[in-house]
Amino acid sequence: MKVHRGLLLAVLWLCVMVSALAVVHTTHRSRVLTGELVAAQKARDELRFEQERLLLEKGAWSAYGRIEQVAREKLNMHVPGSNERVLVPEQ
Repeated sequence: MKVHRGLLLAVLWLCVMVSALAVVHTTHRSRVLTGELVAAQKARDELRFEQERLLLEKGAWSAYGRIEQVAREKLNMHVPGSNERVLVPEQ
């Protein structure tokens, strides 16, 4: 009976130790994953900010007035006069 009782205590003690180590491991893993999550959320927020900035910049660069200004100043383009227009007949 004492052998069974001692064996039972040893098994229970082993179970308690395994359980404690599992808690320590799980807590550590949870902290590591929480850190990774925070870093990923920060990167997401930075990418969203960059996307919004780029969308605003795209809108500014693609505005009709901006395109016309670049065409006039850098490409020396102008609206053709009536004498510069050529009509191409349909076939």
